[in-house]
Amino acid sequence: MSNEFDVVVIGGGPVGLWLACELALAKVKVLVLERRTERVTQSRALTLHGRTLEVFALRGIAERFLSQGRANPGFFFGGLDTLLDFSTLESRFPFTLFLPQATTERLIEERALELGVDIRRGHLVEQVEQNADSVIIRGRNGETPFGFAARYAAGADGARSIVRQALAIDFVGHPARHAMTLADVALDAPPEKPVLTLVNEAGGLVLAPRGDGVHHRIGVIDASSPYLAPSAPVSLAEVAACAARIFGRDLRPRDPVWISRFTDESRLAECYRKGRIFLAGDAAHINPPMGGQGMNVGIQDAMNLGWKLASVIRGTASDEILDSYQSERRPIGEALQDDTLAQFALFSAFDPPALALRRMLSGFLRVPEVNRQLADQLSGFGVAYPEPLFQAEHNWDHRKGVSGHRLSDGDLVLRDGSRTTLYRYLQEGRWVLLQVAAESDATPVRDAINLVSLAPGANDGLLGNFASMLVRPDGYVAHVRAVDDAGGIEFAA
Repeated sequence: MSNEFDVVVIGGGPVGLWLACELALAKVKVLVLERRTERVTQSRALTLHGRTLEVFALRGIAERFLSQGRANPGFFFGGLDTLLDFSTLESRFPFTLFLPQATTERLIEERALELGVDIRRGHLVEQVEQNADSVIIRGRNGETPFGFAARYAAGADGARSIVRQALAIDFVGHPARHAMTLADVALDAPPEKPVLTLVNEAGGLVLAPRGDGVHHRIGVIDASSPYLAPSAPVSLAEVAACAARIFGRDLRPRDPVWISRFTDESRLAECYRKGRIFLAGDAAHINPPMGGQGMNVGIQDAMNLGWKLASVIRGTASDEILDSYQSERRPIGEALQDDTLAQFALFSAFDPPALALRRMLSGFLRVPEVNRQLADQLSGFGVAYPEPLFQAEHNWDHRKGVSGHRLSDGDLVLRDGSRTTLYRYLQEGRWVLLQVAAESDATPVRDAINLVSLAPGANDGLLGNFASMLVRPDGYVAHVRAVDDAGGIEFAA
């Protein structure tokens, strides 16, 4: 039995790999066990939202994804005619990026290998047990049994999670009632608009370029078809015929890269943590594929958990901080459930009252405030964590409306007059203390924090009337201190 790992991550998709990256960044010994022998080749999730791109930018690797995808300033909400406008949002990434999941997974795996993550494919986990001070994982690599022990474990092993089942965590929610077919195809007769949604008496159609300059993602719901289970066979001819009925002419799809059925099944794990074991991504929540949010929320789960778990293992935080993973992320899972169910309801009802409701709501989205609120929600920019992670001392303040909110990658003017950006200081996964102070007044901090001394009066757009701001490793404000407050802080994080 090997005891060389601090954390075993079960599941080597984008979520599990990103969690492993965060742990390895902090020099935590992490093992990833993945049942597949090769990376996924299907495109599956196609969308990276702005907050996920910020997550990658926080670690200095966003350009790897941007260079291979296609940016779009607008996005669908429930297939309504009026798109959400991300271009007005405060971020260096005010758009969605169309990028096949296969590429996203490859890029994250490359990052994991750079950081020294041990990834073992073809390892099927069959048993997960825990005791007071360790987790035991057993399974098979082909016909060869294996066993590992670790201080902690995380299940990022998908909707049918072995980890969740081993912990007897309820997966509550709504069973499937409707089916949607998704396909990545080339179109010989594409519509004039590259991004299209259409819902009428014949069904629902959504169409968007995949990002490679050749293929489109096409999604259809046939109003005349009975419910079909995801396992039911699906053909290109079926997709083509349904799309033609809805659009009014044949789009002539060909050369499918991937075709699959999805449903509106929606479920949420009763808890995200039991003892030394955690759930993330589809192991914790599954939803209809509306708004392209599932993988994004999962990667953000991993970001939230990773630095907290690493800080406990490294001895810079107490075990209590791990409880905040569930208290911060499970409400996001609940909101995702409501969001995707509402969108699917809009996209899967085709009678005159439902179509009238769609026209009315599409009009509401032309109101800038309404559009922005939903764009914040879909992009992940609107996520905030209002409850403090720890009890602040020495005049630090957890200000409502400030603490717990995300910071975009703003420009900074340093004490010496040079200019840089905030995210540069977060790339190592450490806390950052932004401080306006004379050299002799610098706040004493521990090695777990990057201290950034700012020029007085030059960073009001970020700091406002605060003298200091403590930023979490995931880019959210932890605490602030007002200009007229004195004193330092002793902080372990």
